[in-house]
Amino acid sequence: MINKFIFIVLLVIPVLLLILPSTFFDSGESVCLSVCLFDKECYACGMTRAIQHLIHLDFVIAYQFNKLSVIVFPLLIISYFKELKKYYILSKI
Repeated sequence: MINKFIFIVLLVIPVLLLILPSTFFDSGESVCLSVCLFDKECYACGMTRAIQHLIHLDFVIAYQFNKLSVIVFPLLIISYFKELKKYYILSKI
C-alpha cells in the first residue's frame, strides 16, 4: 500500500514542478549552511533555482545560477526514473 502511495507521489512531483513558474524559487533568503554560517557559497548554491529553470528549458538562466546544473540535471533524471521503476515494480507485488 505504501509503495503505491510513493509511486503516485513520484508521478505528481514533476507535474507540480512544471506547473510552478520558473521563477518560483528565485526570491528569498538562502538556507544553505555554508552561506548562513560562513557567508561563503558552496558548489550546490543555486542548484534548486537552476534545476527549476532547466525544467522550464531556461538554459542560460540555469547556467547563471549554477554551472554544475547541466551535469546534475541529467543525473537527477536518471535517478528519478530508477526510483519510479523500483516503486512501480514494488506496487505490482
